Amino acid sequence: MLVAIDTTTDIASLALVKNSVLLAEMTWRTGQNHTVQLLPALERLLKQANVKPADISGVIVAKGPGSFNGLRVGISAAKGLAFSLGVPVIGVNSLEVEAYQYADTDLSVCPVLNAGRNEIATALYHKTSGKWEQLKAEHISTVERLCAETQDKTLFCGEYMAAISSQLLLLLGDRAIIASPVTDVRRAGYLAELGMERLKSGDTDNVATLQPVYLRRPPITVAKHK
Repeated sequence: MLVAIDTTTDIASLALVKNSVLLAEMTWRTGQNHTVQLLPALERLLKQANVKPADISGVIVAKGPGSFNGLRVGISAAKGLAFSLGVPVIGVNSLEVEAYQYADTDLSVCPVLNAGRNEIATALYHKTSGKWEQLKAEHISTVERLCAETQDKTLFCGEYMAAISSQLLLLLGDRAIIASPVTDVRRAGYLAELGMERLKSGDTDNVATLQPVYLRRPPITVAKHK
């Protein structure tokens, strides 16, 4: 039994998978309430699926980039479960989770997350000859710079699309395919599928050293001295 945890942004998601079959999944808008909502939601999901914590054989977690506090909550919960149960933990890039549900579209897929400061976090993926690949590593950019670098027809996805889709269409025209808002939510079921592929190959993370991916350091307030 695998549990998948995603607290990358204001949208949180959990999934339970057994023998590659999705048993239960929960996705909801948590806002900034990851700390108080995550573990009770996981407890409800386990109860609904009639699963005990002792049945968990692995933990898969979205490791960012994303919200500073959200990622800390998700990573901490995943590491706590993995350590206490003595099971492997696998961290998966949040941008890849965002893009993966569109893998079979025959287009390059560009996930976008809000990075603040009028910037975005993005990457580029494509499925070629049945193999899912990362074409561009995750990085901080701007919408203008992203459009300048986009030469081919590309599917853009991510919950931040509502804020930037009109700008993408203006700058790229028919080279920009915008994912439907109805489907444009990260689901922990896709996170679980990505994690299972790594687990099959024995590619797991060290529970002690797994850390969130932020792409840049969070802002720190400097104390003012008299």
